[in-house]
Amino acid sequence: MKIAVIGQSLFGQEVYKELKKDGHTIVGVFTIPDKDGKADPLGESFAEKDGVAMFKFPRWRVKGQAIPEVVAQYQATGAELNVLPFCSQFIPMEVINHPKHGSIIYHPSLLPRHRGASAINWTLIHGDKKGGFTVFWADDGLDTGPILLQRECDVEPNDTVNTIYKRFLFPEGVKGTVEAVRLIAEGKAPRITQPQEGATYECIQKKENAMVIYKDIYTDCLHIPAMQLTFYGSSLVDNGTAANGQPLEIPGASQPGIITKAGLVLFGNDGKALLVKNLQFEDGKMIAAAQYFHSGSSAAVELTEEEKTFAEQMRAVWQNILTNVSQIEDSTDFFKSGAASMDVVRLVEEVKLRASSCQLQNEDVYMNTTFIDFIQMCVRKLRGEDGEEELVVDYVEKNINNMTIKMPHQLFINGEFVDAQGGKTYKTINPTDGTAICDVSLAQISDVDKAVAAAKEAFEEGAWGKMNPRDRGRLIYKLANLMEQYQEELATIEALDSGAVYTLALKTHVGMSIQTFHYFAGWCDKIQGSTIPINQARPNRNLTFTKKEPIGVCAIVIPWNYPLMMLAWKTAACLAAGNTVVLKPAQVTPLTALKFAELAARAGLPKGVINILAFHKSSLRALVGQRLSDHPDVRKLGFTGSTEIGKHIMKSCAVSNVKKVSLELGGKSPLIIFSDCDMDKALRMGMSAVFFNKGENCIAAGRLFVEDTIHDQFVMKVVEEVKKMKIGDPLDRSTDHGPQNHKAHLDKLVEYCQIGVREGATLVCGGKQVQRPGFFFQPTVFTDVQDHMYIAKDESFGPIMIISKFKGSEVDDVLKRANATEYGLASGVFTRDISKALYVSERLNAGTVFVNTYNKTDVAAPFGGFKQSGFGKDLGKKNCYC
Repeated sequence: MKIAVIGQSLFGQEVYKELKKDGHTIVGVFTIPDKDGKADPLGESFAEKDGVAMFKFPRWRVKGQAIPEVVAQYQATGAELNVLPFCSQFIPMEVINHPKHGSIIYHPSLLPRHRGASAINWTLIHGDKKGGFTVFWADDGLDTGPILLQRECDVEPNDTVNTIYKRFLFPEGVKGTVEAVRLIAEGKAPRITQPQEGATYECIQKKENAMVIYKDIYTDCLHIPAMQLTFYGSSLVDNGTAANGQPLEIPGASQPGIITKAGLVLFGNDGKALLVKNLQFEDGKMIAAAQYFHSGSSAAVELTEEEKTFAEQMRAVWQNILTNVSQIEDSTDFFKSGAASMDVVRLVEEVKLRASSCQLQNEDVYMNTTFIDFIQMCVRKLRGEDGEEELVVDYVEKNINNMTIKMPHQLFINGEFVDAQGGKTYKTINPTDGTAICDVSLAQISDVDKAVAAAKEAFEEGAWGKMNPRDRGRLIYKLANLMEQYQEELATIEALDSGAVYTLALKTHVGMSIQTFHYFAGWCDKIQGSTIPINQARPNRNLTFTKKEPIGVCAIVIPWNYPLMMLAWKTAACLAAGNTVVLKPAQVTPLTALKFAELAARAGLPKGVINILAFHKSSLRALVGQRLSDHPDVRKLGFTGSTEIGKHIMKSCAVSNVKKVSLELGGKSPLIIFSDCDMDKALRMGMSAVFFNKGENCIAAGRLFVEDTIHDQFVMKVVEEVKKMKIGDPLDRSTDHGPQNHKAHLDKLVEYCQIGVREGATLVCGGKQVQRPGFFFQPTVFTDVQDHMYIAKDESFGPIMIISKFKGSEVDDVLKRANATEYGLASGVFTRDISKALYVSERLNAGTVFVNTYNKTDVAAPFGGFKQSGFGKDLGKKNCYC
């Protein structure tokens, strides 16, 4: 058919395109004149490029009479049907009735309900349960013509004009209008007379005739003349939810509204509550409702050279959009210069192209209408200083180690430090003297669900899931730099909470954590799939490729021996791949994880990306901890800890939703020392292999096999070195050996040594608790340990060296003894014979084999074990989080 499209807007543009695709001939496009030098979307030049006649009449009639010249130009097109997808002009009946098939109009309501303008608004204001659109035959009434086609949808409780329009009325409306034309072309179009019953007519919704409606408020835009305010963007909230903030008197309301962190809460006469997101003043300035009492208070930021370059790029974008403005000044107002809603969409997309980490919403443009305000807003967002909500931290402060440390102690959920449900807490203990450091919030089941929901939303709907990998890497790198800035405070908290010697905490616990985040920041934009040659590639031009995708919400459960470093090993890889995290630190060492959460927020990681929950010690078997393993929205669980709990987690993950699992579990790592070794090096590294970090080390050498010809000499030198070790305050820079992590572990070490003595092993030194406040244990050496003994097979996880002899001629025998364990995390060999070193290393069943060294982990080298030491890898390129 020959069709004339009469109207305007992006909706009209889409209808035009779809009618062209459907094979119809568009003989003319009739739209409104350009405004401030800018064409309406339907009036853009693509129609002219198609060779379609374009008309931009300012009006069709004067004093109620059609303008003859205008009607003549229309009639000359020879249209057989008029399609009015959206039209704000009055079209005379001489035009409406002229075509062979007449005229059809799209209307965004279920006629006869809500005839007239602002139909979507009135659908929401009246609380209609059903919404939709009508395509009807035009007549001389106001939206009274016969119905051709209708489509309906449910109106959701939190629907606004924007949401229902984008979800249904726009996309389905375009399809419905085109389908109506198709029915006309096929001669199947009905003409159903509109019933009078249920017919309503409402006036145009304008600010000057708007009033406050406190019952069934569902509208996008609500105007209060007495306050010179218009409210935008609303959603219903649970009226049982406590609203904390500053009261705001609302004329005519039953009670004051409340300005909260989330926005303005209004209370209806029917007991319902509404959350309003944005406010607009009479001068057109829009602000976040949460900032009502603080608007205009923020100081301007000074731009760096890089930010100045970005500003000039955006100035050029504004110039391209505002073609009628000769020069973009700092004071240029986007909307007063003629910008429309489509220009807002374009501007948001232009920003994403140049800085994808700056995730703007349309309202950000409406709230920053001048160029200088717009740039300031963008820069604050890029810096993570956009002032959405100031991070509120209830610190526990201590003056210690020549500094004041500030420790968060609440749960961290969705970008906020919050109390656990019911205000439940427990005390975390300083192992150096056995005193309480502070009360820490103790997560409940509902807290787990909140944290997982926040992580899921951040992954699926938030800025993190949509962020360019390179920009994600910049944020992770920024976090690493911030950790480096706070490294002394982090190391002090680690020493206080875990008993780690401060110098070791600074170098390893914290130092390697920083290295890990720096390393994985660089991997963000290098996680790649591959192209696979297949048999059908030629001649059919088939292509097969793989793509690595993030998993989603990842739960991470870490132990108490390296609280921050274990967090970093798993979390950095997880974030680099684009996942979000719910992390459970050990009950006895939660403080560096909570400090890390603070730094992550200050680095600008979006809300919900990191969530930290402190649980009770036995919670993995209790309901709260079990919830993480069972939760259907958790897609991966990474665990470091005991083999016993690892098995329980693996079973729960399988039964719940077959979530992916990586486990780094127990170890009984063998270290074989041959007589041809460098004795001094073997002694030094052997000592480190056992006593490093007080023996609380997953890859600690759980059993040393020393060749018989050097056995006695080696033992004598070890005892001499042990006697030199200083046991004491981990914050003392001369301390070699700090306290064990907690009382239960100390008691286990005492019992472990007692078992060794009862079984007949020779206790050379140590084996007892140090008689002083705190949880100190003597570095211990056992010899004459036989293969059947408990201490030869079971992990001590403490500063206990287990030494056995072997004959140098029986290499295969000592390998058999070394591998006679259910664990396979690490191992080591000392020898000057490279052939022997390779022979032994190939036959040791362990994830890592150290040759003439020990404890040399690196962020670039994958780490993980075999057998009951678990599976999956931390660190390196081949991690398991995508």
